[in-house]
Amino acid sequence: MKRVFFVLLLCVTMLLPLGAAHDPAEPLYGFTTATSGPERDWENKFRAIPDTKILRDTMQRLSAHPHHVGSPYDKQNAEWILAQFKSWGLNAEIETFDVLFPTPKERVLELLEPARYTAKLQEPAVPQDPTSNQQSEQLPTYNAYSIDGDVTAPLVYVNYGLPKDYEALERLGVSVKGAIVIARYGNSWRGIKPKVAAEHGAIGCIIYSDPKDDGYFEDDVFPEGPMRNENGVQRGSVLDMPTYPGDPLTPGVGAKGNVKRLTVKEAATITKIPVLPISYGDARPLLAALKGRIGPPEFRGALDIPYHVGPGPAKVHLKLQFNWDIKPVYDVIVKIQGSESPDQWVVRGNHHDGWVNGAEDPISGQIALLEEARGLAQLLKQGWKPKRTIIYCAWDGEEPMLLGSTEWAEYHAEELRQHGAIYINTDGNGRGFLEVEGSHSLEKFVNGVARDTTDPEKNIPVWKRRQAEVLLRGKPEDRKEAHSRADLRIGALGSGSDYTAFIDHIGIASLNVGYGGEDQGGIYHSIYDDFYWYTHFSDTDFVYGRALAQTIGVMVMRFADSDVLPYDFTDFADTIHKYSDELKTMLKDRQEEIRDRNQALDDGMFNAISDPRRPIVPPAKEAVPPFINFAPLDNAEAALKASADRYARAVQKFGRGNPSSAQALQNLNAQLMQAERRLTNQDGLPRRPWYKHLIYAPGFYTGYDAKTLPGIREGIEEKRYQEAENEITRVAKALQDYAAVIDSAATELERLP
Repeated sequence: MKRVFFVLLLCVTMLLPLGAAHDPAEPLYGFTTATSGPERDWENKFRAIPDTKILRDTMQRLSAHPHHVGSPYDKQNAEWILAQFKSWGLNAEIETFDVLFPTPKERVLELLEPARYTAKLQEPAVPQDPTSNQQSEQLPTYNAYSIDGDVTAPLVYVNYGLPKDYEALERLGVSVKGAIVIARYGNSWRGIKPKVAAEHGAIGCIIYSDPKDDGYFEDDVFPEGPMRNENGVQRGSVLDMPTYPGDPLTPGVGAKGNVKRLTVKEAATITKIPVLPISYGDARPLLAALKGRIGPPEFRGALDIPYHVGPGPAKVHLKLQFNWDIKPVYDVIVKIQGSESPDQWVVRGNHHDGWVNGAEDPISGQIALLEEARGLAQLLKQGWKPKRTIIYCAWDGEEPMLLGSTEWAEYHAEELRQHGAIYINTDGNGRGFLEVEGSHSLEKFVNGVARDTTDPEKNIPVWKRRQAEVLLRGKPEDRKEAHSRADLRIGALGSGSDYTAFIDHIGIASLNVGYGGEDQGGIYHSIYDDFYWYTHFSDTDFVYGRALAQTIGVMVMRFADSDVLPYDFTDFADTIHKYSDELKTMLKDRQEEIRDRNQALDDGMFNAISDPRRPIVPPAKEAVPPFINFAPLDNAEAALKASADRYARAVQKFGRGNPSSAQALQNLNAQLMQAERRLTNQDGLPRRPWYKHLIYAPGFYTGYDAKTLPGIREGIEEKRYQEAENEITRVAKALQDYAAVIDSAATELERLP
């Protein structure tokens, strides 16, 4: 199947219009014709610098030992990265924060009935893999920020452990109250699973990796293949990140010095029940012991057992105890001073800590960041002078829940609000297609860089390759747009990496960038995510590591050097219209669905589908959702589109001119830089005030996945219809304020000669 896809991909890319590539006669977006030529020359010099051998050697060095928060090698890596930056002549320092980071003291999981089984809770070394045998340095398998607990109870299988899975169990007449649940990884962020379990009355939670999701169902398992073997375990944080990320004891302020800290019991983001991750080798005996109802088809994984949900006769004992220690995190910060607008900052980051050796996550992204910095340092020595200040950040403590980046952003919040123009993030890299999520005011900018970047294997623009993938694999509406829309869409940002504080809390336009899609992996957060796995199953020759360094290095340069900051608002306006239409359709569909179901219940149709041998609890009738007034949002959309179109005309005219007023451009860019901040609200989202962006947020019950127009969307999803209508008013006001900034910027542009 892969071979067929690649043949089709090659055919499609050959047939795509040649106009996808950037016309060198046209000015770069945000530049004039006069300044575009020198910029292209510097970018070409930069692209020649990243070196695959250096990338490989750097990965081998940084992933040689486990380097989790608080470990000796984590500090050594930070000091080594600092030394590298300084050796290239860059101004660098380590900034330290002190954060809560629990580690396991005791872990016990036992099946008590109907037979006895004690979970191994270990990942054995693999002879072929030289770093998998570093047991004395490895963190045990656990979920960080689970509470201590000692519980014994019947076991219930809850599929992925999402709200809709509990609705399915309720229809089967199954309750989890007083039970320990076992959920499989996937379909949402792991921290949602114990959160929802506790809301339904469970007293403990086990999360396992099913082979259908990242094991033998997909491909051969490690070490013969890239997927998770029966002993592999996904570590990870279960901190309630949709409430707030970062140090749980210092919400909203940097964890430095004599800052006031909450107690562990006061911290709202620590779980309410104990939770432990296990392998599918340990999960199989537990699941096999369950009886009761067979789960619906969507509950069934790839283990060779029937997927009963229970409860009974399986009873399990779960005991967890942790060391609740304060540990240092080491952020390595580089500052390249801007020559003309030093008070406008281009910030670039990737984290250096891992759960274990972490070659793929995060070192594959960190090595690209280092090559970018080395390349920019060489350009500085050749006479290149960025107009704006560039800040490179090697974050620590991302894995436990964005500790280093969040604490740094909170500590420097006022500076960032004044000076932050863009934040560009990576968090690992692989082989394949350019994948970007971010603020949609940056969509045109991303497309421009993608058109100017060459895929290392296909020797075509990465833009064109991405377009081909959408045409072959995308949904019908995506395929239509890939043919007709000038720019390929980028995704929205939720959470799960270090951009979170910058976009969601501060309101800085942000991007998350990486290559992937042609390599599979089941070693996420296990001891097998290491140099051996990466060099056998991912970007084995590091050409996509070089492509990532080239891609983001050019992004940094282009944003730092542009005459006018290269935001575009037409793509943003189009995206807002798309999101608004989605909400209207969602509400209409829900109204029709509930009307139809209520009518069917009134007509006694439930009996026609009920199986008397396996009775199902009939659903209760629901109130049909009311109509919601979208008029304020519609009016704001219209104002936004008009402002965006006006600005687009003005910036196009600017590109053909030759403005001479540096002060006018400085004032213009100061306005543009603040535009994204207009999309935030100081009061934040309902029930989670840390999240201040009204357009993008992680979902309260999805975690990493984005919810767009989140206050409105989640109001409808959670049946808080009056709240949704109130949020429409807040979003409309933010969009009107945003449109006013764009109008003001257009006026400034139109005045330029």
